[in-house]
Amino acid sequence: MTDNASSGMCHLLKLARDRPEQDLGLLLERYRSYLELLAQLQIGRRLQGKVDASDIVQETFLEVHRHFSRFRGETEAEFVAWLRQILAANLALLIRRYLGTQRRDVRLERELANGLDESSQLLDRGLVAGTSSPSKHAVRREQAVALAEALGRLPPTYREVLILRHFDGLSFPEVARRLERSIDSVKNIWARALGRLRRSIGEAP
Repeated sequence: MTDNASSGMCHLLKLARDRPEQDLGLLLERYRSYLELLAQLQIGRRLQGKVDASDIVQETFLEVHRHFSRFRGETEAEFVAWLRQILAANLALLIRRYLGTQRRDVRLERELANGLDESSQLLDRGLVAGTSSPSKHAVRREQAVALAEALGRLPPTYREVLILRHFDGLSFPEVARRLERSIDSVKNIWARALGRLRRSIGEAP
């Protein structure tokens, strides 16, 4: 994230803190795609996609509205980390319901929080590693949010190939089998998808 973008987000965060009824909802919408992607990855791995990620994100937003006064951070990175923490707790509750377990499971919440953090880091690092220098990368830490939005704008097949390859860690032959396509076809889709993604966030010339 550039300095201007960073200061802009801090301004939005301040507005939301000063006028939560007016501006908090607008601020949260900037993170919907990001949180839905992270939730989708965890739901797919643990619940085989039986729950809509948008529902759990909406519940997370309601939780943020109820407890926003507790947030003490000043930066976007702190705010995004707080959002992931709330999302992890909501995912843990959802999983416990499906397992028929009522008792709170702190270890599950920790595992989910770690999983969300890892997915966020993969989103930020794995898809743009070939074009960002370490120093520039550190400045633009929250470009994971922009990348999630860009992923959401890709054609479904492009998005699915990138998710299977980068987040689920499947090899090209495994992705090809999952999608019932040839390996060459999957490699071509992957290259086009990655190129479009990088162009959309200004990483490629």
